[in-house]
Amino acid sequence: MDFDYTEAQQDLSALARDLLTDWSARNPHPTDTGFDPVLWTALSRAGLLEAALPERAGGTGFGLLEQCAILTEIGRTVAPAPYSTTIAVSAAAIAEFGAQAQIDHWLPSILQGAKTMAAALAREAPAFKAVEAGKDWILNGSQSAVAAASFADAYLIEAHSAAGPRLFILDRTTPGLTVTEQHVVNGTDAGLLTLTDVHLPDQNRLSPDGAAEWTRRRATLATCAHQLGVLERALELTCEYARTRKQFDKPIGSFQAVRQRLADAHIDVEAVRLTLWQAAWRESHSLPAAPELSVAKYWSAQAAHRVAHTAVHIHASTGIYLDYPLHRYFTAAKRSEFESAPATTHLRHLGHHLASTPA
Repeated sequence: MDFDYTEAQQDLSALARDLLTDWSARNPHPTDTGFDPVLWTALSRAGLLEAALPERAGGTGFGLLEQCAILTEIGRTVAPAPYSTTIAVSAAAIAEFGAQAQIDHWLPSILQGAKTMAAALAREAPAFKAVEAGKDWILNGSQSAVAAASFADAYLIEAHSAAGPRLFILDRTTPGLTVTEQHVVNGTDAGLLTLTDVHLPDQNRLSPDGAAEWTRRRATLATCAHQLGVLERALELTCEYARTRKQFDKPIGSFQAVRQRLADAHIDVEAVRLTLWQAAWRESHSLPAAPELSVAKYWSAQAAHRVAHTAVHIHASTGIYLDYPLHRYFTAAKRSEFESAPATTHLRHLGHHLASTPA
């Protein structure tokens, strides 16, 4: 595999970094809603929302690797832009599996920066059930802490049916759908989704088998890519602080204990980077990637804990000041860690996969 950025990744990454760095400089204390409509519109006008979607969906034709490059830049500024849930997961799934009528109905307003989507995918067990009723479907269930749900205009729901997992698209105004805002560790974007006898026509279903599993894999990669940006920038801020903060007339970065923790954090960030790109490259080339995805998610969760705490410890009290940016990176990293299954779960999945693979 090739760890080097493609030309498209380089260009999109540079464009996203310029735009987001400028936005961050003008908005040093963003709200905790998880969504800035002005920024979302700016991303659309810059072509970043459409860039990594296929041409049949109104995109530029790039794909997964370019999505990950953009998500890493969003993570570096912890920007309130729901690119992960809207583009990398929901829009990508509709573009991949949707009929042309579904694509034409749902995606144009998203790519124009007018609407957003949230995705409620199965975690350890399915949260929603779908039952066929003639030509319609009836959905019931609830799922807590769905990212971007509090403001999303539409939802991609994974529900368990008699034939297996299925994906459904719901407008926010769908009768029987209730969204309750929730306050999680780093903001108020999350929501509790409750479906009570929601009737949907079959045209709201993404029909191909395997769509749900594909979408879950893309969600995992989106989480890891965003986490890479968060941890990368948190470590940079910490190194800058260690070079300038002095004790006993010496930079604290010259102390052996501080250097060791920074070195360990650097190794963790590089592990997130390498495992992300290995999994993303294999997925983008339609190669089996189950073990690589488990390893990438393991490192994303484990490194989040270690790097985030190292950053705060080296900053000391400065690290938790609300007028200093580091606390935003700490809470973003911790949320991703909490939302991921326990690291041991990913190792168990990896072990099961390796045990079932012929030697």
